[in-house]
Amino acid sequence: EVPTALPVQLPGLGMEVLNRLRRFDAYPKTLEDFRVKTCGGAMVTVISSLIMLLLFFSELQYYLTKEVHPELYVDTSRGEKLKINIDTIFPHMPCAYLSIDAMDVAGEQQLDVEHNLFKKRLDLGGNIISSEVEKHELGKQDEVFNTTKLDPGRCESCYGAESEDMKCCNTCADVREAYRRKGWAFKNADSIEQCMREGFTQKLQEQKNEGCQVYGFLEVNKVAGNFHFAPGKSFQQSHVHVHDLQTFGLDNINMTHYIRHLSFGSDYPGIVNPLDGSNITAQQASMMFQYFVKIVPTIYVKLDGEMVRTNQFSVTRHEKVANGLIGDQGLPGVFVLYELSPMMVKFTEKHRSFTHFLTGVCAIIGGVFTVASLIDSLIYYSARAIQRKIELGKAS
Repeated sequence: EVPTALPVQLPGLGMEVLNRLRRFDAYPKTLEDFRVKTCGGAMVTVISSLIMLLLFFSELQYYLTKEVHPELYVDTSRGEKLKINIDTIFPHMPCAYLSIDAMDVAGEQQLDVEHNLFKKRLDLGGNIISSEVEKHELGKQDEVFNTTKLDPGRCESCYGAESEDMKCCNTCADVREAYRRKGWAFKNADSIEQCMREGFTQKLQEQKNEGCQVYGFLEVNKVAGNFHFAPGKSFQQSHVHVHDLQTFGLDNINMTHYIRHLSFGSDYPGIVNPLDGSNITAQQASMMFQYFVKIVPTIYVKLDGEMVRTNQFSVTRHEKVANGLIGDQGLPGVFVLYELSPMMVKFTEKHRSFTHFLTGVCAIIGGVFTVASLIDSLIYYSARAIQRKIELGKAS
């Protein structure tokens, strides 16, 4: 008897459980015959579907983008180099006049500086005069004469400026150096045989109404310092860095410049170099432009794990008239003085959370559906109320 009773009792027990479960249904259904479909409801449905589709693709696009997470901590790196990328145009400063130097915070010329700087001659319209590119050596001016054709054992005159450590002046640069050590003015290069032979005056006259583009990079020690563009050859005098400006005349120095690009390291997505595209016009002759730069070491970690070590920077510009003498007056030129921040910023690319994406999609569908239901109900019952009033008006 027990085995025959079990099949009879199981369906009844199952139906009772299902009936109790139906009480928890929060979405009761109405019969198809009692449903009313309206044109207003159809319009609300189409519009709400389009809105949901638009918001869904917006959420999907946001999910597929990368999230960049910033961190800030103390920079403990040591022994690294600082790469300085330069691309600057001087429309009124000939390449033969222009000298580039890199100094450390103590005012001494930086040693072991790896550089790859080039000069291009430009006309007054900014067009390239010659396709030939000159590689520039730090602190030096370009030579135009090949001295290998002369006797290497020769000892030429310094024109009265000989000294114990400099008895021979075989080049125009040697004569100018000897004059500087004596404190003499070097004004008439045409009377110096070495300068006439090397075409020193001729070169200055040829490039008198030209401009110059300087581009390339420097790799300096990661310490505070400066690099600058200034006319004349540079040298150290009593531990002070000075430039020889006697050849040019202070009234002819126009330091108008256009900074096409200046950065301190490699680029990464979203980096902003504040000096890019800066066009600065010198209002007077012999202007000194100073850019005070604060460098923030930065690490950017990409999704594939590639790490980019670079730098961001902020800058403040100051300008004044300089007369080229030693002292507070300064030196005509463009000076970039940089300091390094002790803090480092790290940016890490990450994928956005998939659960947040699902939450956003559910919020879009549920929110639009709920608002659409309220609007549809409002339209339906408002239309019915208006229709009843019209019918009552006709009956009266």
